[in-house]
Amino acid sequence: MKLYLKYLLVVSITGLLFGCTSSKPNFENVPEKELFTKAQQELENGNIRTSIAVLEEMDKSFPFGPYSQQVQLDLIYAYYKSNDYPITIASIDRFIKLNPTNSNIDWVIYLRGLSNMAQDDNQIQSWFNVNRSDRDYSFAVAAFKDFNYLIASYPNSPYSYDAEKRLVALKNRLANYQLKVAQYYDERGAYVAVVNRVTKMLEDYSDTDATRRGINLMKNAYVELGLFEEASKAELLYQANIDQVSSTDEDKDFLWVF
Repeated sequence: MKLYLKYLLVVSITGLLFGCTSSKPNFENVPEKELFTKAQQELENGNIRTSIAVLEEMDKSFPFGPYSQQVQLDLIYAYYKSNDYPITIASIDRFIKLNPTNSNIDWVIYLRGLSNMAQDDNQIQSWFNVNRSDRDYSFAVAAFKDFNYLIASYPNSPYSYDAEKRLVALKNRLANYQLKVAQYYDERGAYVAVVNRVTKMLEDYSDTDATRRGINLMKNAYVELGLFEEASKAELLYQANIDQVSSTDEDKDFLWVF
């Protein structure tokens, strides 16, 4: 036990010494072209942290230089590759504001969708097969808006096809969340809330398996409310959709571009 504690102490001291002696690279007086070449090399070699350091220095020291837009694009990509999604999105929003007519705007919007989608995901929960349908869905909504905007604004973009596939998965994700809410209301006898929730699901996610399941909740809610004519209509709607094949299983896998 004493030996183990001694080992931990040595490791801690070594870490402190390393932290004290290490410092940021010195880019003072380095020409802009040389810095850009260095950043590109580090990025191509997968040295993301080093490339970020160089690119951030360029972005700060040469904000209006000939490489400025490419530096911003490279920073967005480097931040995304380092899994720093909040700063990726902040950088994307800044780029769009500064360069609204840039030819890479479609790629930038696509990457914002990927970043929002990544924040909605939780790899640890995926490993343990945890159902995440009732978790906060704000990032899924943001990703859904990003991909919808991309497809509507840039239908010929090479990223639109993948965005369409992701939209199907996101639609199922959002519909499942709404179904969980409807089930919550149903368990507590809030039947008017059930009807309102499923009605909204029919408007936004009509072609999902979760919505088809929600129709049953709606029918039962109408029965509980004594609205038997509406319950019959819900039953007819459910029967009309029951034979449709759910796309849930087809949408579990995605084509990750990066």
